Amino acid sequence: MEKKLVIIPTYNEIENITKIIRAVFALEGNFHVLVIDDGSPDGTAAAVKTLQQEFPERLFLIERSGKLGLGTAYVAGFRWALERDFDYIFEMDADFSHNPDDLPRLLDACRKDGADMSVGSRYCDGVNVVNWPMGRILMSYCASIYVRTVLGVKIYDSTAGFVCYSRKVLETIDLDAVRMKGYGFQIELKYTAHRLGFRIAEVPVIFVNRKEGTSKMSGSIFGEAFWGVLALRFRKLRPAK
Repeated sequence: MEKKLVIIPTYNEIENITKIIRAVFALEGNFHVLVIDDGSPDGTAAAVKTLQQEFPERLFLIERSGKLGLGTAYVAGFRWALERDFDYIFEMDADFSHNPDDLPRLLDACRKDGADMSVGSRYCDGVNVVNWPMGRILMSYCASIYVRTVLGVKIYDSTAGFVCYSRKVLETIDLDAVRMKGYGFQIELKYTAHRLGFRIAEVPVIFVNRKEGTSKMSGSIFGEAFWGVLALRFRKLRPAK
């Protein structure tokens, strides 16, 4: 039986974490969840530990000592998943901006339609973003245009953080070589998978701005992504050994 893991990085998501985990576990398909918490002072990790008593075989937690970056959290989660023989590994936010009900659609794009990696895309079918300020929409949309122009990758939502990877993608990517720690990590992983010859499918989703908690986006994160894309353009990529 195939094994499916949803990785959810957290920092101060006490308002959302229990609800998002229960929403994933309510789906058909026996999804597992790994929460990677970066030392949240609001008790996020404690809430996960409480819920683990109810779901001891499906809910897992990695606690880290501080805010070490989104990219490093996902890399840690990928390694954890590969060591435990998961077949499909998902990225998803804790704040319900990604609808858990779309997880089976991302899975089907890989399992049934033959993609190696599927992306929950805000922009492949118009602009499907709800309750974001116009400036934030423009920044995100233009960032994807910038990535397509500089890197030549035909992905409409390169900064999307709602992703399904088949195991072979993460086994092939050299995770030690991943450099970006913020949201630029999303661009780096998609570009790397593309360069390594994997098929990437975009699945249209509706992205809804968080109702509870605080966004982690900052100017420094955007700057890392901007300059990191230029560096990617000239980097030599090799698969993992």
